[in-house]
This record gives sequence, structure tokens and C-alpha cells, in this order.
Amino acid sequence: MKITELLTEDTILLNIEGNQKEDTIDQLVDVLFHADKISDSGEFKAAILKREEQSTTGIGDGIAIPHAKTKAVKEAAIVFGKSSAGVNYESLDGKPAHLFFMIAAPDGANNTHLEALARLSGLLMIVEVRYELLMAATKEEIITIINRFDKEDEEAPVIENKKHTVVAVTGCPTGIAHTYMAADSLKAKAKEMGVDIKVETNGSGGAKNVLTKDEIENATAVIVAADINIEMERFKGKHVIQAAVAEGIRRPEQLIDKAIKQDAPVYNGNGSKSAQESDQKGARTGFYKHLMNGVSNMLPFVVGGGILIAISFMFGYNSANPEDPSYNPIAAVIKAIGGDNAFALIVPVLAGFIALSIADRPGFAPGMVGGMMAASGGAGFLGGLVAGFLAGYIVLLLKKVFAGLPRSLEGIKSILLYPLLGIAITGFLMHYVINNPAAWINKEIADWLTGLGTGNAVLLGIVLGLMMSFDMGGPINKAAYVFGTGLLASGVYAPMAAIMAAGMVPPLAIAIATTVFKNKFNEQDKDAGKACYVMGLSFITEGAIPFAAADPLRVIPSVMAGSAIAGALSMAFGIGLRAPHGGIFVVPLVEGGALMYALAIIIGSVVSALLIGFLKKPVKSV
Repeated sequence: MKITELLTEDTILLNIEGNQKEDTIDQLVDVLFHADKISDSGEFKAAILKREEQSTTGIGDGIAIPHAKTKAVKEAAIVFGKSSAGVNYESLDGKPAHLFFMIAAPDGANNTHLEALARLSGLLMIVEVRYELLMAATKEEIITIINRFDKEDEEAPVIENKKHTVVAVTGCPTGIAHTYMAADSLKAKAKEMGVDIKVETNGSGGAKNVLTKDEIENATAVIVAADINIEMERFKGKHVIQAAVAEGIRRPEQLIDKAIKQDAPVYNGNGSKSAQESDQKGARTGFYKHLMNGVSNMLPFVVGGGILIAISFMFGYNSANPEDPSYNPIAAVIKAIGGDNAFALIVPVLAGFIALSIADRPGFAPGMVGGMMAASGGAGFLGGLVAGFLAGYIVLLLKKVFAGLPRSLEGIKSILLYPLLGIAITGFLMHYVINNPAAWINKEIADWLTGLGTGNAVLLGIVLGLMMSFDMGGPINKAAYVFGTGLLASGVYAPMAAIMAAGMVPPLAIAIATTVFKNKFNEQDKDAGKACYVMGLSFITEGAIPFAAADPLRVIPSVMAGSAIAGALSMAFGIGLRAPHGGIFVVPLVEGGALMYALAIIIGSVVSALLIGFLKKPVKSV
């Protein structure tokens, strides 16, 4: 597929107005929407901004490649935009961006689309392409320039007098642009330096150009330029340079030079790590990453199991009990599936995937067993957290202990030594050291929450509400959410109800405000506000992020106030919720009154909407 099948005259904007990042994103998203490439501009913009939060897509040299992969995209497309004056895009080199390629990829983007996007990333590394695009005055010229340089990958020429052989791996969270730009940058610089290099790309279409065992063995060193987890065990015993994917784009010569000089520690098999974690200051800590890996894999069991349990109660609270007059065999089966099976796996899955994140696959079995022991021993969610981290670091320790074994015994480690000793050591520590105190703490927390008086319950609801709306999907939001989901396994359901009510408020408040206070928002904001109705009702708090980012001093305090009210009212009304997701779709399943729960959400949303409407200044008419 040619790049110009994705980039057409309908998706070219020759004159970007203004010099601010978000204004530029708005204009490019608007082009996509009017070209009928996306179905929901608000959802797509939110995905773009979420990607920007991970790291700027302003890669330097006057280029920015904002991109997102989301169901809001109808068909893969590229928008080209140009700013002669330059835009303050927070680029890696600190300079203004002039050329913009916004990439929209649907959830089901096929390999043909992804290969075209990868070629675009490569083209932008060519100075001549950038210069000609900057000088182009018409849409036709833009298309002509891209077509002239858009060629299928050619076989790399044989390099005479090669200095060294280097292998590399690149990868970014979305796997669309930075992955391939880093690969092309490394290959171009290696050719210039006379170094033979092979680069494996971990894009959204899967790993391509995968490194073989022999290639790794014969390489001078390994470069891992990635912001995602990469399978690292294969590099054991090699000098490994770890860096963020942006470093692969911006500093390929330095990375290759370090590889040639073997100026990096030898990798000793300490598990799969994100290069961004290892080499960037200010990146999220390993603890947070491991915890989120466990929580994200646990949630499907919590959601599915919780909703099934709630559905079984619609037949009657004791309808699953054969001794009760309200017994219903269907209700009994539904509750057994959700409670006896799905819910029974929550803690083991949490612990298993935390350990997997820490120690790679050898940590998974000890983590699962430790989690199962926590669940059966009454230690619950708290015990599962401890089991996951305990198992992961025990396996890391075992890897160091057995690092000196002969290579002929390499295979026996993963098959025998790690699972046997990992499970045994984790099991003994869980049984004799962890389970009893964790079970006691877990019971005390559950008893305290269950016995909360109205005043304390309202205070807890306020705190949870403030946490849910402070960063809308960030670490504080996630901390509150993890707290609520953990309590579900202990049979405490009120905090989860308060958390969901509070999390629905920010996007709903934005939607109401854009509908009622029309003079306070421009046309694009009002269109995006309509999408916030759906996101709010679906418990997608992140839907409010674009509005909060655009006007944080007015929007964030406003939505925090409404969320705190919704959380407080939910706790005051004694509402309980067994399902940790679903928004409006699980309101009929709440315990304590669906109407009162809906009232709490509505009151919180209206209060926030009114505050936003009163605090924001009217939009100046053009």
C-alpha cells in the first residue's frame, strides 16, 4: 500500500493557525473528522493526548507525529499539517515543530496499513524530504513529494570493511510511529558508520525482523530502544544498551558507539524490563508497573464475575441456596460461575501477573501459587499483592544464584529449578510468615469499613471522589480504583459504588456544561462534549482529560467537587456495587437502591457542570 492511499488531498492542512500544541492537535483532528476518517473526534483526541502524556511525539528536527490507535477510527488515515511560523510542541530538541503527520489507526489495522505507516516514519528521517515538504505550497506538491520518495524496502547493500555487528530492538506503546522511526534512524546511522546492524521492530502488527539466536550470539552488543516490555532473557550474557525509543531516534550514533565499545553492563537475566524504566529519570517506578500489570489482568475476572453475581441476585438474594424458597437453578449456576470460579481466580491472577512482570515467565507459577495460598488462607487482596512481589523477587534472586551454572544446564533452570524452588520458597513464606498477619489486617480493614458510621462513610466517599477526579486515569485515580476492586474480594462493596459514581462525574459534567453553557465553548468543544455523555455513562473518566488539559485551573477543581459529592452521597445512601466497571449498565444491579445511586451521580455531575459554566469565560466570537 502506498502512503498516499492513507494521505490524500482531503487530509492535508497547509496552514496551521496558532502556535500552541493543543490548538494544533484540534485542527488536525478536525481535518480527520470532516474527511469522515473518524467517528468521534472527542474520543480520538483523548487517545492522542493520552499518547502525548507518555512522551511527546515531537521528535525534533521540526517534526511531530501525534498518533493513536482506537475504535473511533473508521479507516486508517494520515493528516499532514504545516506551520511556517512553528508550533511550541514540547519537542525533544526544544525547538518549534513545523511539519505534522497525525496518524489514525483503527483497532483492527492490518499489516498493509502498518507497513505504510512504518515507511512514512522512515521517509521523515530524510533531510531532503523534510525540506521539500516545508517548501511545498500546494496539496498536489505534498502528494508528489511523498510519492517520489515512497518506495518499497530494498535489500540493504553489503557494507565493505564492517567494523562490528550490532543487533537492536525498538518498540513504543502504540507501535505505530516511534518504533519504526527509531529502527530507521539506527539503520541509517549504522550504514554511515560502516556498522552492520539488524533491528527487530515491536509494532502494533507484532514483532518483525525478529532476531535469531545466532544473530544475538554473534553480535558485539545489543541496543534496546523501547518504552515497552521486551523479551530480555535471550540477551543474557551480552552487553545490552537500554534506552527510551526516543533516544533511538535522536541519538543513534551515541547508542551505536556505546555498542561498538561494549560500554554497557552485561545482562544477567534479571527479567524483562522497560528501557524507559531503566534509562529515563522521572519514569514510572517498577513497583507501579508491576502492580498495574497484575491489576489489568485481574480486572476481567472481577468485572465478569462481579456482574454475574449481581445478576444472580436479581432472582433474589438467596436464590442460589437450594434450601431457600426463592431457589432458582439458573441463578445458582450464574452465581457459581461468577463467585465460585471467576472471583476465586482474582487474587491468584493478580499475584501471578505481578510476579510475571518482575521476573518474566519463571515468576508466573510461584506467583499464582502464592496468590492461591493468600486467597485460601484469608489473606485476600492484600496477601495477593505481597505474594506477587514476593514470588517475583524470589525468582530474580534464584536467577542470580544459578547464573554461574554451565550453559549445558540452561534448559533445566526454567523447567525444573525456578518452578520447584520458586513455588516452594514462596509457599513456605506465605504459610509461615505472610498469611496470618495479612489475613488479620485484611479482616480488620473489612470490619472497619463494614462498621463505618454515616459520618466516616461520607468522609471516605469524599476522599475517594477527590482521588478519582484529580488526575482522571493517572496514578491517584488508579490507586482509588485498586482500593475498591481489592475490597470486592473481601465482601465490601460500598467503596466500589462510590468510586464508580465519582469516576462517572467528570465526563458527564463536561457533557452537561457544553450543552447548557454554549457560549463558554467553541464548536469543536461542543461536539466533543456530546461524546462525553457516552464516556461518562460508560465510566470512562478519561473522557474529561482534553477539557481539563485545556483549562486545568477551572475544570479540575470543578469536577473534583462534583466527584466528592457523588462519592459522599453514594456512601451516605448505603449503596453497594459488586461490579467494578460498566457505568450506567450496572446501575440496576446495585445494592441499596438504583434510583438513589443514579441520584448521587446526577447531583455530582450537575454541581460540577454548574461550577464549570460559572467559572469559564465566554468564548470570543470570531
